[in-house]
Amino acid sequence: MKKIQSYILIFLAQFFFIEVLCSDENDIYKKIDLFGEVLEKINREYVEEINQSEGMDAAINGLLQSLDPYSAYMSPKTVMEMQEDTSGEFGGLGIEVSMEAGVVRVISPIDDTPAAKAGLKAGDYIVKINNTQVQGKTLIEAVDLMKGPVGTSIELTVRRKGEKNALTFNIIREIIEIQSVKSDLLDSNIGYLRLTSFNDNSSDQIKKKVQELKKNNDLKAYILDLRNNPGGLLTQAIEISDYFLDNGEIVSTKSRTPSENKKWFAKDGDITNGKTLIVLINGGSASASEIVAGALKDHKRAIILGENSYGKGSVQSIIPLKNNGAIRLTVAKYYLPSGKSISEVGVVPDIELIEEGDNFLIKTETDNQLNYAIKLLNG
Repeated sequence: MKKIQSYILIFLAQFFFIEVLCSDENDIYKKIDLFGEVLEKINREYVEEINQSEGMDAAINGLLQSLDPYSAYMSPKTVMEMQEDTSGEFGGLGIEVSMEAGVVRVISPIDDTPAAKAGLKAGDYIVKINNTQVQGKTLIEAVDLMKGPVGTSIELTVRRKGEKNALTFNIIREIIEIQSVKSDLLDSNIGYLRLTSFNDNSSDQIKKKVQELKKNNDLKAYILDLRNNPGGLLTQAIEISDYFLDNGEIVSTKSRTPSENKKWFAKDGDITNGKTLIVLINGGSASASEIVAGALKDHKRAIILGENSYGKGSVQSIIPLKNNGAIRLTVAKYYLPSGKSISEVGVVPDIELIEEGDNFLIKTETDNQLNYAIKLLNG
């Protein structure tokens, strides 16, 4: 019954939000009064007594989620428990998620985490957490359900494109320690860089790995692997993009608030000395990953290879409230040097791969560097 109450109040908030948007300024206060009147009637005449505090939280969150999947209300308890995922160590399953069509969508599983090892994939829809249906929950509520003591198990029921039946995953929660950069030398002359997230030290790690790879005088090209990288810190995306560019715009933000309208530019100096660069992306490459791939593509500095990226190109701010809670609100959108928005569009690869089973194929003939990338994708 509590779920039905939440549905009613979320619908109520969304309905009145749309009404306010369509109203003249003079009608706004009338709409607020009308909202109060309807809420009063629900409290007085609904078949069961409702928790008014929880109901108002659901109504506020319903209004915010009617804006976009990334805006949400955070209760004082949620704010107090919130942890910084960008520190490089946090507890959980190792997935980046968003809310879509009332269910949780996996943006990307992080390499070498319980979620990735269990087989979760970018684009999966989590419809049930243990025995609890996700439909009707907020994103924060769903994430809270996935939290738990390290070493305990959780069952996720997932819907996946191309699969007729739901998939079930039993996963053991762990402390997630992210080593965001890995490197390798392929056939003695191709430098491979795997970036799994944009933490506060990712750019330093990338620079160090490139310097190590450059000790090989026969190095011909680099592969920057951003597949299933859910993003992270904007500052790191800018710095890493700058490493591969000599000049030009990297990214800009546009907002209704002038102070949020900003542009970032590359400084002189390409740490790879202009060597051939291939960037790998897929549907799990989001946010900061898309900024890097998009900037390198627009400046024709790299060949982008893979699948269309996720399309998460918006900036959220945590805005405190008087009750010690907060709202996470979208305040700006990212734009690539070409002027194109990343939001809901993503970065389109220069060369698109075709997925056949567990392998990735490409129709056109390629040079040796691209063949190395294809071999890499196929494991």
